[in-house]
Amino acid sequence: MSDNSVKNRIDVLTKEIREADVHYYQNNMPRLSDSDYDKLRQELISLEKNNPDLVLENSPTKSVGAKASNKFGKIKHSIPMLSLDNAFNDADVFDFCSRVKKFLSVSNDFHLLFTSEPKIDGLSASLRYEKGHLISGATRGDGAIGEDVTANLSTIVNIPLILKGSDWPDVIEVRGEVYISHKDFIDMNSKQLSLGKDIYKNPRNAAAGSLRQIDSNITAQRPLKFFAYTWGESSNLPASTQIEFMKLFSKWGFQVNPELRLHSNPQKMIDHYKKIANTRSDLGYDIDGVVYKVNDLLLQKRLGSVTRAPRWAIAHKFPAEKANTTLHKIDIQVGRTGALTPVARLEPITVGGVVVSNATLHNEDELERLNVKPGDVVEVQRAGDVIPQVVRLIKSNDGPKFDMPKVCPVCGSMATRDIDPVTGKMDAVRRCTNGFNCSAQTIERIKHFVSRKAFDIDGLGAKQIEFFYKNKLINEPADIFSLEERNKLIGLNSFEGWGTTSVNNLFLAINEKRTIEFSRLLFALGIRHIGQGNSVIIGRHYLSWSKMLSSLRAAKDYTGELWDDLLSIDGMGNAAATSLVNFFNEPLNINIVNNLLSFIVVQDTLEPSINSKISGKIIVFTGKFEKFSRDEAKSQAQLLGAKVSGSVSAKTSFVIYGPGAGSKYKKARELGITIMSEDEWIEFLN
Repeated sequence: MSDNSVKNRIDVLTKEIREADVHYYQNNMPRLSDSDYDKLRQELISLEKNNPDLVLENSPTKSVGAKASNKFGKIKHSIPMLSLDNAFNDADVFDFCSRVKKFLSVSNDFHLLFTSEPKIDGLSASLRYEKGHLISGATRGDGAIGEDVTANLSTIVNIPLILKGSDWPDVIEVRGEVYISHKDFIDMNSKQLSLGKDIYKNPRNAAAGSLRQIDSNITAQRPLKFFAYTWGESSNLPASTQIEFMKLFSKWGFQVNPELRLHSNPQKMIDHYKKIANTRSDLGYDIDGVVYKVNDLLLQKRLGSVTRAPRWAIAHKFPAEKANTTLHKIDIQVGRTGALTPVARLEPITVGGVVVSNATLHNEDELERLNVKPGDVVEVQRAGDVIPQVVRLIKSNDGPKFDMPKVCPVCGSMATRDIDPVTGKMDAVRRCTNGFNCSAQTIERIKHFVSRKAFDIDGLGAKQIEFFYKNKLINEPADIFSLEERNKLIGLNSFEGWGTTSVNNLFLAINEKRTIEFSRLLFALGIRHIGQGNSVIIGRHYLSWSKMLSSLRAAKDYTGELWDDLLSIDGMGNAAATSLVNFFNEPLNINIVNNLLSFIVVQDTLEPSINSKISGKIIVFTGKFEKFSRDEAKSQAQLLGAKVSGSVSAKTSFVIYGPGAGSKYKKARELGITIMSEDEWIEFLN
């Protein structure tokens, strides 16, 4: 692959993984199966390993989870809550053990013990105790900062508010997994049905949603439980091994997993993994693998960690659960960006404890590969608590082949597949070309516009947007802000479910959002390839909305200084840049944005006020660093008033390089740009 092709693929993978993280960790609604998510991460890791100069500063391989929600207060973890690397087969387990011994500089026959325990499929939490008393509790969040859910964690029956015994450290952070057992989950859904309410999808989502309730009284009514499996900050280590520490947890009043075992070699670890895999349905709670850890705590300390995971532990994941059923029908759903997604309607079947009747077929390429049609018997996979997917054809019937429609099933407009101008490769997704004129896209775009990370308007959820659109009261974002004025003619409180109080509260919520940050507005417009992270970076680059608009309109031919300036933005790939320029040069979009701007005020992004020797300078970081991560280096430079770019140009002020620096380092030398090593950069900043 060419550098441009690799960079574009890295951009796509980064965006997909980031979005999946938000859905899983923040929204409690996973959109990818575990196996699909793991494949994306493995592909990105491989591309970054082979192309270190193309590694993005915001790469998801360097982080854990997603940022904490604004619904709760924040707690900074004194020691980061890391994730785990994955093993997918027996060979990966043997490789893990060999890597550990190689890092420790010991021979292969060195006697090294490992623990193994089931990997609970729940929600990670950290409990801080001081003098034996529970002081605070937090979710994992992004690994560095979590949500303050102390009151909710305090309601869980097997979390002690005061530690038992007296041999605990003065300060100890106990970490583990919040979960709901199968029996309790069945009881919860039986109660929901008796009340005429929707049932919960699965135990993991139910546990996550229960723990993240604003009202702790609601959490107290949910049958949450907690397994302790590790620790964070500790004023002293009261044990020398993992096993000993787990025994102390039990002594202090915590539940530890009864399947915890100690092993002397990788084959015994694998044997125990297979035993757990064969009996997992009898455990009474969901697990998605087995975790192995080096038992000796001094060796754990020597091994340390990489950016997002410890070197001394690994998760041996279970393969996806599968079952066969009949595909009755294929429906086409149209999303916010016009994507036509084929969805299989199935004969209901239980997979992994969940009744499955729908499964994604992803896109046109995948549908062609599977070669499935109504009436076929197919294999369905459910890996993780997400919409299942059709894996393969089991038995074909004699019916006609199913062809993807070439027109949008909602508005009848042409549906086409884009061709990447760099690679010449056709996009896997067919999209409706009608934009805001397509009702399916319009309603999804407006839902996105009012969502939490966009305008975040209280009282305007998906159902309310559907109601307003159906009744022709809101057809574009600007209509939201003219609703109160038009209400004199509409008489909204005459509609069922809309009393005077709810109408007034809605207008108050709308009026609170008439002033909006640059990055939030950009994200709210739902431009393809422009996520929340990109929106923030773009805002920092252009600073003012008007400057961005004039620059993008001048770059409509994808050439010239302003186009190059757009591509120089750190993390901005060709696909995202093209999408951004196209959006703001489309007359319909320009009209919709201008209508909106007549009702709102956009807050420009403020330049850093700090005055330093790198204020206003353009910095490029390339290669790997040993004394700080690229994210840390980037953040520090921005705090000191510099701009961080992802590419080298004549405007670049400094290039900071580490091992593995490639084309950027070479180009900087050719252009005569000041180049500094990691140590020289630290000395320069004093």
